[in-house]
This record gives sequence, C-alpha cells and structure tokens, in this order.
Amino acid sequence: MRFLQVLPFVILGLGLIWALGTQVHSTPPAGEAVPPSTQPTTKIEKVVKTDAEWRKILTPDQYYILRQQGTERPFRNEFWNHHEPGTYACAGCGLELFTSDTKFDSGTGWPSYYSTVPGHVHTSKDSDGRRDALSCERCDGHLGHVFDDGPKPTGLRYCIDSGALKFVTKK
Repeated sequence: MRFLQVLPFVILGLGLIWALGTQVHSTPPAGEAVPPSTQPTTKIEKVVKTDAEWRKILTPDQYYILRQQGTERPFRNEFWNHHEPGTYACAGCGLELFTSDTKFDSGTGWPSYYSTVPGHVHTSKDSDGRRDALSCERCDGHLGHVFDDGPKPTGLRYCIDSGALKFVTKK
C-alpha cells in the first residue's frame, strides 16, 4: 500500500531526471552548427504595397518571382555559383534571409542553403499542396521551396530563386 502512495512521486522524479538529462545533452558536439529556430525572435513589421507599387520598385524578373511565385531557369541566375562572404536579403524589402555560411552547392542550378536567418523565412504549402513554399516574413514575397535532401546539420535544402535576393557583402 505504501508503495502505491510513493509511486507517483518516483515517476515524477524519474521524469524530471530524464528532462534535465535531455537538456544537458541536447547541444550538438563541438564543431556542429545548431539549426536555427523557425520562430521569429522579435516581431517583424509587415511591408504592404499595392501591385502598382511593387511593379514600380521591382525589376520584371523580381516581380515575376516575388509577387507571382515564378521560377527562374537553373544555372542561368545570379547567385547559383556565387561564393562571396555576406548575407542574402529579400529583393523586395531588404530583410536578411540567408548567410553565405549556410550556402552550399546542391547541383540544382539554384542557390541553396541549409538554414535561414531565424524567423525571417515563412514556410507554407505550395498551391499544388505537394511542396513546401518559402516566403519572406516581412513582405510575403515568394522565395522558392524547401526540401528534405540537404546536408547536415539540418538535412534541409532551401532552394531559392536568385531574383528574390539581393546580396550584401560581409564587411
């Protein structure tokens, strides 16, 4: 009988020990990157423009990609073979999206990254419901798609249209 009275406390204690143990061991080994959170760390104020305003500030290619969910041709775009250190920002609003540290050659002909700037890229189902589409958290501009065939540490491949990006050189 006394055993049944103590059992809930034993289970609770074991649960706490397990929870604390997983927190201590949840950091990756030295040298491995930690995948960023997909939740914004601060509230990002939305940029809202009319279609006419977007057409005025974007090039025709940028407008096609960012506002009409278009795709550019592989291997014939500005950043697929770009290796300069810096940051890739949204061509529509300037929000930082990716860093050159997470860029890799996926062989697809589009710039690819294994991670985003935390909270700056939104993921949703594409219109066909089969792919995961990416958009800028600030202006909702279409960026590309994410696939689960990327390298460690995330296993993700953020496949992005160059026309959705502008590059900022690392100082």
